[in-house]
Amino acid sequence: MNKKIFLNKNNNKPRLEVIPMIDIMMFLLVFFVILSLRMIEGSGISMEIPSSINPEIIEKSTLTVGVNNSGEIIFDSKVITKNELREELKKIEEADKYNIVIAGEKNTTLENLIEIMDEFRRVGISSVAIATQKKN
Repeated sequence: MNKKIFLNKNNNKPRLEVIPMIDIMMFLLVFFVILSLRMIEGSGISMEIPSSINPEIIEKSTLTVGVNNSGEIIFDSKVITKNELREELKKIEEADKYNIVIAGEKNTTLENLIEIMDEFRRVGISSVAIATQKKN
């Protein structure tokens, strides 16, 4: 029996490779940048909104209420009911300092938007805008 014994003469310690970690961090960065570009600015609501040829840019602070295709109301990144929306709107002391914006998804019904606008009128807010993106 001929046994061979191999000795590790290099005695290398294990290394921690940094380049794969950098690749993962870059992937995560790109992922979150792309995700944030799909959201409506300042609201955290991710929707595909309709486009317009000449949208108006709003300068003041905005309060955004979203309506998705199924008619769910999204306020402060949470799905709420009409009654909860009414209560949240009543808490707003100075509605004049806000530009109220309804962000309806591209395929939501007109009925859903009008129901939300009615909730604004019930609490005394009559000036409401609809969010759009610039048409290419």
